[in-house]
Amino acid sequence: MSDKRLIMLDTETTGFKPEEGHRVIEIGAVVLENRQITNQTYHQYVNPEFAVDQGALEVHGISNEFLQDKPKFHEVMDDFMAFIDDSILVMHNAPFDVKFLNNELKLTGASRRLEQVVDVVDSLVIAKQKHTGARNNLDALCKRYGIGNAHRTLHGALLDAQILAQVYLAMTGGQIGLDLDHESQSADSGLRFDLSQLPPLKSVHASSEEQRSHQEWIARHLKHDPFQV
Repeated sequence: MSDKRLIMLDTETTGFKPEEGHRVIEIGAVVLENRQITNQTYHQYVNPEFAVDQGALEVHGISNEFLQDKPKFHEVMDDFMAFIDDSILVMHNAPFDVKFLNNELKLTGASRRLEQVVDVVDSLVIAKQKHTGARNNLDALCKRYGIGNAHRTLHGALLDAQILAQVYLAMTGGQIGLDLDHESQSADSGLRFDLSQLPPLKSVHASSEEQRSHQEWIARHLKHDPFQV
């Protein structure tokens, strides 16, 4: 068993293709220790210096205006890389996040790629192996494992990392406890988890019209399941 830290990580971006100039706008990460979700987190919004696509805005609700005063990636890179150093990163549809983060590293002039610093695990691959032929995005997995996510009306990097932590534990045999105050708790053999116990998140609210458009976009673009997010 590796003694490296296990970190759940997610990103939000301006679009889907870094080769077209799209950039990372939010990074969220949660540390697991001894199969417990801890309160060790990394959360950062990033000014991408690139316009957020309307389609992406409908997914995460993070606007260009909101990002204007946020630091640029090169300004937060050292803290981020120190947080994940020598760890195992678990990401849902990992190639997507890895591609974007490697692009950000490249743009700073860094010589290292993410996979040279950390080990990468794709939780989507695990889900597909366990549930062949079924939908395996986070919402579907939450429903399958009885994980409450009713407040996930829009994607968010830290929120999705916290949800992924519970999904990952459920898929790989459950958790020992939920260690948010450094006190051990008994295992929940029913694999039912309550996100209300997690730390409060900063909300970036979308209008009802944006949420309606988001749902329509998801239905239209994920019809053939190109991204399991």
